[in-house]
Amino acid sequence: MTVPVLHLADEGEAADLVAFLSRLLHYDRAAAVRLQAAGTALAVFGRPPSFEVLAIRAARLAKPYENGLDVSLDVTVSAGELLESVDGTAATAAVPGAVTGPPWAGVLPPRGGWRAEPGLPQPQALRGLVAASVAEFRSRTEELPPERRTRAELDRIGRDIWSRTVAETALPVRAVHAAQSLGFLRGGDLGLFSSGAWLRLRTPYGSVAVRRAGLGALGISVR
Repeated sequence: MTVPVLHLADEGEAADLVAFLSRLLHYDRAAAVRLQAAGTALAVFGRPPSFEVLAIRAARLAKPYENGLDVSLDVTVSAGELLESVDGTAATAAVPGAVTGPPWAGVLPPRGGWRAEPGLPQPQALRGLVAASVAEFRSRTEELPPERRTRAELDRIGRDIWSRTVAETALPVRAVHAAQSLGFLRGGDLGLFSSGAWLRLRTPYGSVAVRRAGLGALGISVR
């Protein structure tokens, strides 16, 4: 049986894919990713559990994806197995066997209908916001007496801080924290977009998407 191979555009794309997968695995050693490839575009979706957001890394392929009669790819695989298959020098990645996808893998942001949302602060201000939030979490948890330093209390403090919204937008701070932790929040050219129930923080290095409402809201794409 022939194993499908992704031919990435260059060594830089391979290195970026390795970095993204490595960061996901840092938060979850059993992480899965959903791959979608069509033409010369590859999208890799992952969900770092600490942040409750969807992370998306786009990559360019050197040639249109094909595997026999299949000219597109849509599969959920082990992030660890995919990482091990990346050949940085050859700029290729073998597609591992499919795994039973986690629930998030069946509900992705819509492909179209995105519109720009105003009010997103500059990158430096966003990085400062994350730093201040991390410092506040550390300070509040350190002030707890030992008998109250429970997982439930730490989670409560975390929810209070990370569920706050950024400036005048509806974007939760946890989405910005995720973007920085995944290496997306570098440089400038950031944008905030919405489509249905989804918000998407887009950067040159990847995107973070988060739902503003539950699964029953409009704008959900199940595919």
